[in-house]
Amino acid sequence: MKVTEGDKPDWVYQRCHKDTMSKSFSKSRLWLIFGTMMMTATLYPMLRMLGVQLYSALSGSYMPGHHSILLINCPTEQTAKDIGRHIMEKRMAACVNILPRTSTMYYWKGQIQDASEVLLLVRTRTSLIQRLTENVIAVHPYEIPEILSFPIEDGSMSYLKWMDDAVPDV
Repeated sequence: MKVTEGDKPDWVYQRCHKDTMSKSFSKSRLWLIFGTMMMTATLYPMLRMLGVQLYSALSGSYMPGHHSILLINCPTEQTAKDIGRHIMEKRMAACVNILPRTSTMYYWKGQIQDASEVLLLVRTRTSLIQRLTENVIAVHPYEIPEILSFPIEDGSMSYLKWMDDAVPDV
């Protein structure tokens, strides 16, 4: 074993000089790596959608969580119809069910409230939930509307395909 100055073994030191390392890893390469990472992050939703479609086409099965069901409570049937129509006109859902009045109890400002509400069941793509939520909040009369989502784990392949066709992924 060869000993260098300071009695430290040769293999401890790097085999490359610092000048060689800095030339091989230039600023242009750093910018290329940074740009690639930024483009990947920006295009992730589209790349994910393509990956899901490719997976479904090749395997013939469903990718769990690609679609979701949202529950949205409304104070009246007319409000529910207006919100449902707003969602459908913006092509953010494949289907909206308006369920009849339900009795609801909840805490609001420190007190138990008793009310009747109408429930919307909304079927959409999981990738659209945040956009759909923002749109519903903008038109909903409640200060804090109830909007809950649940991923669809499995179901009829023809129905899930119909949902894909009915709701464009933006």
